[in-house]
Amino acid sequence: MSSKVNTSSRRSFLKTVAGASVAVGAPMIVPASVLGREGATPPSEQIVVGGIGIGLRGTYDLSCFLTQPDVRFAAICDVKQDRREAVKKMADENYGDTKCDMIADFRELLDRRDIDAVLIATGPNWHATMSAYAANAGKDMYCEKPVTKTIAQSLELAEVMRRTGRVFQAGTQRRNVPHFAFACELARTGRLGKLKRVHAHPFGMQAMMSGWLPADDQPDMQTLDWNMYLGPAAWRPFNKAYLKGDDFEKGGGLVGGGVLEWGSHCVDLCQWAVGDCQPPVVYDAPKDGQLVARYDNGVELVLRETGWLPLGSCPVRFEGETGWVEAGDSGKMVLSSPELITGHEVEEVAGYPATFHVREFLDCVKTRGKTKSNADAACRAHIACHAANIALALNRQVKYDNVNNVFIDDVHANRLRCEAVREPWRF
Repeated sequence: MSSKVNTSSRRSFLKTVAGASVAVGAPMIVPASVLGREGATPPSEQIVVGGIGIGLRGTYDLSCFLTQPDVRFAAICDVKQDRREAVKKMADENYGDTKCDMIADFRELLDRRDIDAVLIATGPNWHATMSAYAANAGKDMYCEKPVTKTIAQSLELAEVMRRTGRVFQAGTQRRNVPHFAFACELARTGRLGKLKRVHAHPFGMQAMMSGWLPADDQPDMQTLDWNMYLGPAAWRPFNKAYLKGDDFEKGGGLVGGGVLEWGSHCVDLCQWAVGDCQPPVVYDAPKDGQLVARYDNGVELVLRETGWLPLGSCPVRFEGETGWVEAGDSGKMVLSSPELITGHEVEEVAGYPATFHVREFLDCVKTRGKTKSNADAACRAHIACHAANIALALNRQVKYDNVNNVFIDDVHANRLRCEAVREPWRF
């Protein structure tokens, strides 16, 4: 919802206009929608949202926002002209008007005082930087994942959110899918006994380095602003292959691969299951298709690709001394005992819809509450992914110090904690 100043000004405006009509004795007809009648949300209670970088995933996210009665999507910012036009068409058709603005530079959107919150669905090379800019501009944000590219960036982003007090929701929507939430609760509350092991499935568990493709003819800036598209990532010549999909994350160094892409969901759920504590402190070398990490309390985080029950993509498994539970995107769970679910009605929701997650974000914008996928939780889960990725890249054990946020006595691992950021995109 709008900042206090903006909200007050809208309400004051309505009161002032109403008072003026009484003063002059003239009748005033106010539409029922303005007063919130007939099921409409009055403008003073609407959350005005802007979108930044709305491609394939972002279009789905936007469809979830547009179904919410208290949202007004007011502007689309994208460096690609065709996307600006496509998203404007989508929003205008939803509202039955032509009011959605098109903007090429995100800073212009963030300068707008009527924008309360932003949906950030750029490529991962922009996520953390864009979120920091939005927070410093006084906007709340729903940011797609992976949220960060490095350990250092994870820590910096969490600090920006603490300093600015903005509402942040990482797009790890499974935290608001009922059966995943219930499985995590079983682990977190001790109903499985003392927790021993949590398992995550980072599909495509491999560390990769970013590449450099030959130069293609670069489009004109109005069609695609290539320099802005790269943003904080290391410069390289334009190649149309970079534009395939929405997953551009090539920053000149180590790239997350499946550990970060899928881990930002399934490792995130494991982090929630252990109580959103600090990430593991030891990450073993990969062996027999899996990587084992250990928290300082002895609980193991097992990253593996095989041996899962047929429960759909992004499976997780939590094992305690007296029970276990496994869940996946099918909406189903398998439990060691039916007693674990006795007395609980858990809705089976197949797939991984973001509607629940978007709704929680909007509610927190209004209440100023903390979301389930807040910046601190996202920071810790992403550090676990980044550290595991570094162990994969180096093909050996690494040890992480959660107090000083460095790898212990490991020059090579510490060099991979961060990467150079192109000016002027530091935050």
